[in-house]
Amino acid sequence: MPDSKQLTLVKAKPVDSEKITINLGYVDLGHIDLMVAEGFYSNRTDFIRTAIRNQLSSHGDALKQVVARKMLVMGLQRFSAADLEAVRASGQSLQIRVLGLATIDADVSPELALATIESITVLGAFQASSAVKAVLAGRIH
Repeated sequence: MPDSKQLTLVKAKPVDSEKITINLGYVDLGHIDLMVAEGFYSNRTDFIRTAIRNQLSSHGDALKQVVARKMLVMGLQRFSAADLEAVRASGQSLQIRVLGLATIDADVSPELALATIESITVLGAFQASSAVKAVLAGRIH
């Protein structure tokens, strides 16, 4: 018998969240269920989100320093075809660095993405068409 149970976390809004799956030991899972049953948390997801936020908060100063050092944009960064056409017209290219969610709109062609995006570093989630992801594969870090 395996010694852990798979727990899938699903967040409410798929637009601004990402689903993750973690494996927990049965005892840890039982402790979470006990905390929920005793009313400390409304459900497993509430417990796990709170635990994650507490850990991020406890390392907040270090995280701020790393974000500044790596020059990351925090939050959501979206690129449309018009945005990338303006970059191409200026003769420049982008080095995308995001902590959060970076999206390239569906109207962006693979050719336009290749011509305008030099590199992509995303800590979080990156959304783009499969064709755009394929042509940028060597530029995604």
